[in-house]
Amino acid sequence: MALTRDQIAMRVAQEFKDGDYVNLGIGIPTLAANYVPEGISVMLQSENGLLGMGRYPTEDEVDADMINAGKETVTAITGASIFSSAESFAMIRGGHVDFTVLGAFEVDVNGNIASWMIPGKLIKGMGGAMDLVAGAKNIIVTMTHADKKGNSKLLPACTLPLTGVNCITRIITDLAVLKIEDGAFVLTERAPGVTVEEIKEKTAGKLVVPDNVPEMVIA
Repeated sequence: MALTRDQIAMRVAQEFKDGDYVNLGIGIPTLAANYVPEGISVMLQSENGLLGMGRYPTEDEVDADMINAGKETVTAITGASIFSSAESFAMIRGGHVDFTVLGAFEVDVNGNIASWMIPGKLIKGMGGAMDLVAGAKNIIVTMTHADKKGNSKLLPACTLPLTGVNCITRIITDLAVLKIEDGAFVLTERAPGVTVEEIKEKTAGKLVVPDNVPEMVIA
């Protein structure tokens, strides 16, 4: 079966390494803050000026002034720092974020990402996505494999306005984990119970399938 949003976030959190500085984008990526593996220290960075973001609060922990970039209330871990948005973006633009986790409308086989607008629809702006894809050392995209109409979001070439070019390294969807190599999506893991054939059917861009594709381990 396809992964839920929280299960995608659980799989994202498995990418965290001790000592990492990580930016989590709005949507599914922010959920990963709840699933940081025990025994490792990760500093989660929010564009609005919080370094050391923790999990979502319980009802008695809610502080309306403690929010992430998506205006959701969050907690802070011991040792967290609060500073201006300008300093937060200086950290991103200076290459001090080890990796960022972003949502996307489309990605393609050349590592391009379209994540900030759909022509004709009202938008608030591009946010920090363009800075993140240019400044972060590694970029992971989380999204559903197909849109609500069943159309693939993994394409030969993006059709929407681009956020970044040749920058994506890994994609985690509700069906699979893929990396991008030599102008193709390479399937590395599949969601439990999801077949390789289903992934092929829902991947419009060139897909390379190794002989053995293991199922994800979702803790």
